[in-house]
Parts: sequence; structure tokens; C-alpha cells
Amino acid sequence: MTDVHEIQLDRYLLAPDLRRVPGWDFDVLVIGSGAAGCAAALSAAGAGASVAVIAKADIDLTNTSKAQGGMAAVLGPDDDFATHIDDTQRVGCGLCEPDAVRTVIEGGPAAVERLLAMGAVFDRNAQGALDLSREGGHTRARIVHADGDATGREIQRTVRRAIESHPDITRFPSTFAIDLVTDPEGRCCGLLVSTPSGQPALFRAPHVILATGGAGQLYRETTNPAIATGDGVAMGVRAGATVRDLEFFQFHPTCLYIAGAARVLISEIVRGAGGVLRDRDGVHFMPDVHNDADLAPRDVVSRAVFERMVATGDTSVYLDLSDIDGDPHDLFPGIGRTCRFFGIDIARDPVPVRPGAHYMIGGLEVDDKGRTSVEGLWAVGECASSGLHGANRVGSNSLLEALVLGTRAGEATANADALPSGLRRPTLPPRNTVPPVDVELNVEDLTYSLKSVMWRQMGIVRRGEELEEVLAKLRFWNRALQQLVPTRPGSWELCNMLAVAQLATIGALTRTESRGVHHRADHLEPDEAWRRHTTIRPILDEGVVAVSLERMPIGHREIAVT
Repeated sequence: MTDVHEIQLDRYLLAPDLRRVPGWDFDVLVIGSGAAGCAAALSAAGAGASVAVIAKADIDLTNTSKAQGGMAAVLGPDDDFATHIDDTQRVGCGLCEPDAVRTVIEGGPAAVERLLAMGAVFDRNAQGALDLSREGGHTRARIVHADGDATGREIQRTVRRAIESHPDITRFPSTFAIDLVTDPEGRCCGLLVSTPSGQPALFRAPHVILATGGAGQLYRETTNPAIATGDGVAMGVRAGATVRDLEFFQFHPTCLYIAGAARVLISEIVRGAGGVLRDRDGVHFMPDVHNDADLAPRDVVSRAVFERMVATGDTSVYLDLSDIDGDPHDLFPGIGRTCRFFGIDIARDPVPVRPGAHYMIGGLEVDDKGRTSVEGLWAVGECASSGLHGANRVGSNSLLEALVLGTRAGEATANADALPSGLRRPTLPPRNTVPPVDVELNVEDLTYSLKSVMWRQMGIVRRGEELEEVLAKLRFWNRALQQLVPTRPGSWELCNMLAVAQLATIGALTRTESRGVHHRADHLEPDEAWRRHTTIRPILDEGVVAVSLERMPIGHREIAVT
């Protein structure tokens, strides 16, 4: 089945005369400085490549640094690869790519060893062995963690220190990636950026790795930092890269919900230690929902929390840590400090929580080394669709994927051939513009409107009629914004968010079933005919991008091999 959809994006958000902008040449460009990007940079530089790491903000402001729960890996005496593979595929609801699952999980122990060799400090038990915990969806204790609930921060500290000390890696913080640059044959050969001073610049390289993270800022309620605006997926699509399964967006069931507080994620590790969810009347409702109760897969818990909020008329449910074995303040110091600031003692008081957008499962379609469908362009981490997660990510597999596939992508780019003719300074076509209109668009207000409509109608529970309404609004807003010829980061981010939102909504509208994190109230059951990926291919025509959508079977890939 193939459908062509009416979505139009400008190929380039900015089109300066590249002969007049400064430029740098590298062997490999890495866009993003989280676990996946740093792993790719380190492995590429370790293989002899000169590498630039380009970060939208500070090097440490990443989704990785916000990760609390930990990193899954087969390390315990009662665990094995087959069990971890089975857990991942079971939670993935039939859409996991078996080869990707095997590659990532079998690479887990070595990834942990690399972190330890770089100086990572993980929690250990009384015997000195790594202290392994269990999270929802896992049948074994296999989660490596640091300082209880600060695993991402420790991994980010470790990889940042490693890239800072590597002589072949150059860092460019506070540098906004605007567009991927392609040559006349369609090969990716560079990146147009806005420097910290606001001036355009060009990075040239035969290989570009997108490691830009997710798009949680599409939603009003999210655990993601402000930088998570889907930039990598949008840039990739405008350059012609295929995307897959963007309708699958995972919501974390337990985000701190207090007026004035950021939606701080309260890790699944808290429920793994014995925390339970109760409604406003004190009812522990999860045992009636799933056999694994509070440790059921995240999609199940998120929907149960949402439905309980609707049933009770409350704005949240409550996480009860009073029966945890040990002092919650010692076990989860970060969560304890945050709650204490708002007058909540986690050892005694119920913690108000509600779901928030957490992880973008779909992304740019890649193979087991991170290649996209555009020659010279690679993607790793949350902006990529490797096939590991299927229709629902099992907790703590994402840091594992980032480190394993990031390392593989870096090695592959360093060992791939450069352009036979060497690097040339490309020429950008002019943007497709329309005559200006005498209307002022409030970008900040439009951004909030986008986040609100996505939360209400493209969130945890979806319906076909509402998805049609969302798509019509997104198309209208997209056309209005493109008439403004955006020239600042806030406008570029909104362009990217609107592009990803449209693609995700097209996928959700097309997938007429419920599977994993995609829940259609008008199609409540999974449909075996839909045990396929939604694959969206851009159609580039004279500076404008349209898209076509196809159902593709598990195991089918059309990835360019360099």
C-alpha cells in the first residue's frame, strides 16, 4: 500500500551564498552530544578520523543527562542474552527487528566495560559487584545505575570528559544545526549552522552522523529538555531520508506534577524498589490492570494512570514510597531533593504524578551501522529507527542502544570511503518563498498551541476524527510559518516540530489499530495486517518536499550502502 500525502516542506530553511560564509572541513560531523553522539565521535576518532561534535546548547544539555533509571545489560549470573532479547521483543509488540535486537543486546556487556574503562562510577552492592535493579518490562534485574537515580548524568559526565580529552575531536557548543547540505547527486556532504554569534557557517564532511535526540517538546507535558524539538528527523526528511514508525511515541507514566515545577521524571526504578501508584482515594489500582502491576510496560501504566485521572476527576495520581525497604531519600537522592523543595517528603507523603511525553520510538530508518537512505548520512540514538524498540520501548534499553550503535556508526564512518572527487563547496538553491503578507505571527504562541493540540489529540489516547483535525491544523500552521522565511532558532525549531508532528500524525491516522504505545480508541485491538512498519519516503521536487507512506514488512530495508 502506498499513499501520497499533502505535506510540503521547504528543502532549506536558510539559503545563504555559501561562497561568502566561513567553513570547516572534517572527516566526520556528529550533530548532538549525548551518549549516542559522543560514542560515535569517540569510535570515529579512535579509528583515525577528524571529528567535529556540534551541540545545539551546552555539551551536557542532552536527553542522556536527564536519564534517571539506568542502562540495561546482561551482566547478572541469572541472566542471559536470550532472556533480554525475549523481553525486548515481547514489549515491542511484534514490530522489533530481530537482527537489531540481537546486535544491541549482545553488545551490552562491552558497552558497560567501555564506560567503566573511561571512569564511569556505577552503584555497587556490598560484595563490590555492580548493583543491578529491575524495571518494568524486564524479567531480570539487569539495570546498571549510578547514585540511585542519576545514571544519565554519570554517563554524560563520562563521555564528555572522554571527548574533551581526545585530540582529534573538536567541540562546537551553542551551534544551531539548520540544514543538511546535499550535492547534486543527493549525497549528504555537509551542514549549514548558525554560530553562537548568529552568523551562518558551513561544515563540510563526507560523513554526517545525526545524534540529535528526540522530540518531546511536541507535547505540553514532557520529560525532555527544551532542546528536544525533533531537529534531526526534520533535517533528515528535508534532505530526502526515509522515516519510520513516528506514530510510536512513548509516554512515561510518572512525571512529578506540581504547579511551577518542571515535569521531572520519577524513574521506574522507584517502582522497581516497591513504590506503588494510588488514586486520590488511596486505591492501589495497577494490580487490577496487569499481572505485573506497577511494573507493567510503560504504555500500559501510562494509559491506566490517564484513565484513573479521568475516572476520579483528578489532575494526577500519587506515587507511594512509604513501604519501600530502606530510606527513599538515600535510595533516590535526586528525586528526594526535588520533592523536598516543593514541600513533599517522599518517605511519608504521596507524590503527585501524571504521564509525560518521554521517548520518540520512530525516527530516521537506519541499518545496523546507522546508515540512512541518504548516502553519507547516518543516524543514531533517539532520532534513529534501528528497529530495536518495535512499538514500545522497554525501560533502559535506550542508553544501551545509544552506546552500542553509536560506537558501530562511528567505526563505520571512519572506515568508509570519502568522496572520490574530494569535498566541493556546494551551492544552495533559493528558498521557495511566497510574497510576504502584512501579518505578524507569534511564534511562541503558535509553539504552545502546537504542544497543546498534540497533547490533547495526538497523545496517550487517539481517535481518527481528532487526528484528521490535528493534521489540518498542522498543515495550516506550517504554511503560515513558511511564508515568514524564518531566520532565528525559535522559528527554525518550530519548523522542525511542525514537520515531525505532521509525519507522526500521518502515521497515527494511517495505522488503524492499537499496538504498543499507539492506542486508537476507535480501533482498540491489534490487527495482524498492521504488523508492519509505517515507512514515509520524502519526494524532493524543485526545492519542495512531499511524502509518500508505505506499509513495509519486518526485516525489509532499503538503506544505501557507501
